[in-house]
Amino acid sequence: MDFDATRDAEFFSALPSRAGVLVIEMADPSARPYLARTADIRRAAERLLSVPEENSKRLNLREVAARILYRVTGSKFEQSFVLYHQARELFPDRYRDVLRLRPPAVLKVTLRSEYPRCFATRRIRADGGFYFGPFASRAAADAFADKFLDLFKIRRCQIKIRRDPSFPGCIYSEMKMCLAPCFAGCTKEEYDAEAGRAVATLDTTGAALTTKFEREREEASEALDFERAAVLHKRMEKVSDTLRGLPELAKRIDHLDAVILERAAEEKTIAVFPLRAGLLEEPIFLRFGEISSEPRSVEGFLRQALQKEIKPEEKESEIEQDADRERDSNAPDNPEKPAVNWRRHYGLRAASPELTEHLSLVARWFYSKPREGEILFREAEWPYRRILRACGRLLAPPGSESRN
Repeated sequence: MDFDATRDAEFFSALPSRAGVLVIEMADPSARPYLARTADIRRAAERLLSVPEENSKRLNLREVAARILYRVTGSKFEQSFVLYHQARELFPDRYRDVLRLRPPAVLKVTLRSEYPRCFATRRIRADGGFYFGPFASRAAADAFADKFLDLFKIRRCQIKIRRDPSFPGCIYSEMKMCLAPCFAGCTKEEYDAEAGRAVATLDTTGAALTTKFEREREEASEALDFERAAVLHKRMEKVSDTLRGLPELAKRIDHLDAVILERAAEEKTIAVFPLRAGLLEEPIFLRFGEISSEPRSVEGFLRQALQKEIKPEEKESEIEQDADRERDSNAPDNPEKPAVNWRRHYGLRAASPELTEHLSLVARWFYSKPREGEILFREAEWPYRRILRACGRLLAPPGSESRN
């Protein structure tokens, strides 16, 4: 809408009193536009474009504004999503500072290192490393890493490994909490097997390790080795205690597939934000008022919308990864197999420039309190029925319980 100061009352009355994102463009083309999120678009425009009060120091753009652009949003997450894209377009050199966008905290396993280690970081690069997260903060990532590494004997030091038998080692090697490759306390194959088990445990959010212990405990029980069965049971309890505090959002970054469901600005409409490999896509709007009159079901509409066509180069990449997985299905547990392939399978080999920014938006929303909306993760397939039930809960009137 073009702004005319002589008809400001008519201009303001045409604006919605709804939450959203607004951009005020200036009459001078070289002037920087004003971008903001607001709980009330009309009230924000009145504050910025009305006749200023005498001796007021409040920002006023009445004399320089030319037009206003706005988008009504139905949720804080949609507002953040729109604000992010507008900031990237309007301020390509400084949008991260404008949004105070900080890379999220994740865990990294340095698979390209001869002797991998695991640590918390805020840098995500396509360097062949294994990335797991995001966490609420760097402190939360460090706290989980400390407990998680107690389950394995991989190194925590940052020294260059020379395999020198005369090297004294560190406190972790003295406490038998590290295989001590620094003074040749283990073979290269033994360390690779231990590092592979740690990565597989993170990749499966603990299932790989608990399944292994359950199998060994059953074998020990069948062999009447009850002492070993009791030890394995305690190890399983330790694993469960370690993973109990793991947030649901923390997963292998390039396998982070989910949908975020929010109420949209339109009536009886849900905004579905697909998250594929950590990257947010444009929302899918489920307009239940319109869909209910169509012959196809809402689930069929969702399937069509979420079904992504795989490009030829992506198919080749998937075939290559499947071949690696087939060759190396037992690599982390079998020291006799070469480690290069399982490292390639788990390593991040492609990372979009927007990956850390999208993860930051998602993490900021997921760890906010209170959190609006719902998130559902993709396993083998998208959870269509659960998505529909969640839509029913979101569309239910406040204070009522949905039967879906």
